[in-house]
Amino acid sequence: MRSIIIMAAALLALGVFAVRFVDQNSRAHVASTAVTAAPTPPPASNNSRTVVLNKGNGGHFWTEARVDGRRIEFVVDTGASAIALRESDARRLGIHPTQRDYSVKVNTANGVSRAAPVQLRMVEIGNVIVRDVQALIHPDEGLGVNLLGMTFLAKVRWTHDRGKLIIEQ
Repeated sequence: MRSIIIMAAALLALGVFAVRFVDQNSRAHVASTAVTAAPTPPPASNNSRTVVLNKGNGGHFWTEARVDGRRIEFVVDTGASAIALRESDARRLGIHPTQRDYSVKVNTANGVSRAAPVQLRMVEIGNVIVRDVQALIHPDEGLGVNLLGMTFLAKVRWTHDRGKLIIEQ
């Protein structure tokens, strides 16, 4: 009986280790093999501005956006309450938060951390343009990719249809 319990505990520990290993490697693989979806132009007969994104590797919707005139790659994340920018990409935009600017406590998949709130003048994906968008700057070690969160998505209409994400304005 004792050997069965020891064997079960060892298998459980091995299973936990395997899940963590696969999860970490799949995150790194998704980030390194991501394909940025090119926005599809809007239909000619429609006055709305529309972008259609296809799923990239790993089932995520990747897109290149112009943030205040500069190109930044994002993963669309409906679970992120705000646009989340990596500190290094924020620097490319000319945003340089000081240590005391990291005043917002955030709960992420990587745990609790601090972020610096900022206001972006304009975020463009294809012909969809959103102005005055709240965002949070995260230290690079706490955020692997930029996230296009709900502070952007709440200002547009979006639907998911057969593997495509349709963003309309």
